[in-house]
Amino acid sequence: MGKLKNAGDKLLHNNSLVFTFLRSVVSSQAASWTDMIFRVVLFSFVFRSLDPFYRSNLSVACGAVLGGVVNCAINYHFTFHASGQSVRAVIVKYILVWTGSLLLNMYGTTFASLWLSTRRWLLDLGLTADAIFAGSTLLVSLLVSWFWNFALQRYFVYRPTRFDACAIRIAGFFIPSKFKR
Repeated sequence: MGKLKNAGDKLLHNNSLVFTFLRSVVSSQAASWTDMIFRVVLFSFVFRSLDPFYRSNLSVACGAVLGGVVNCAINYHFTFHASGQSVRAVIVKYILVWTGSLLLNMYGTTFASLWLSTRRWLLDLGLTADAIFAGSTLLVSLLVSWFWNFALQRYFVYRPTRFDACAIRIAGFFIPSKFKR
């Protein structure tokens, strides 16, 4: 039982690259699944009457907002142990990284989905537009999560940087004063 407890303590508290990455996988997956389920529901049921380009972009954008909020909250406390960092600076830096992630996810998913929808062999396999969209969503969100979000969150968002003072000033215009630290 002692080895299991030690492994659990390392996973939860060790800030090495490996353990931080493992925690980020948990956070990323929680946010990605929240995002993906929400966007697929919107794409398949809520925005069904829209043109495919707008249907896809709106679904991805709405899912990304909800996923972003979930991810930021989990990462602040659990993944990067940033509770000593300025909440205002973290929010501004997170929004910057999240905006890049949103654009990569939105256009990546849209173009992958539209391109894959023209592959006759996928249609011959019986894949519907919804299935192609869901597969595109999963592929793009995983790539963006691994190669964009983790690196920028680890080395920029949840760490003190020279940009923090500027971020705190920017936050003063948009973020309520209850988040002063």
